[in-house]
Amino acid sequence: MKTLAELFEHTLKDVYYAENAIVKALPKVSAAVKSADLKKALDHHLEETKGQIAILDKVFKSIGVKPAGEKCDATEGLIKETDGIVSEASGVALEAGALAACQAVEHYEIARYGSLREWAKVLGNEEAHVLLSEILDQEKAANNKLTNLAVTSINR
Repeated sequence: MKTLAELFEHTLKDVYYAENAIVKALPKVSAAVKSADLKKALDHHLEETKGQIAILDKVFKSIGVKPAGEKCDATEGLIKETDGIVSEASGVALEAGALAACQAVEHYEIARYGSLREWAKVLGNEEAHVLLSEILDQEKAANNKLTNLAVTSINR
């Protein structure tokens, strides 16, 4: 990659892979937790993530590239860490650990979508900028919901 446009496309493929991997991983986490509120938040974000993939399809279209993913080592690592928590923890540790692991994924996504959004703006792609802003707002809201759950119930 030598240009911002190439970096943008590469990172877009990275998050596309990540979102698809998250769609596969979230049901296992939701099934493992006992908290109804946490389960509800995870299930809601699963549906939201499916919608984000559809939005990413539009971003790809806006740059004239076929939607495709490139393996995201960061997401793979975060999912592996989450799987470890789900398989090894129980009780309060499972609930708090699963929530924290999901927040780690959200923080990664917030960083990626923030960069992508600004790169779209610099590259003059207003449509991608608007679409990526929508996903970024959703990721921030999901993170806030998890924080509120942690503070009000899970970590108590």
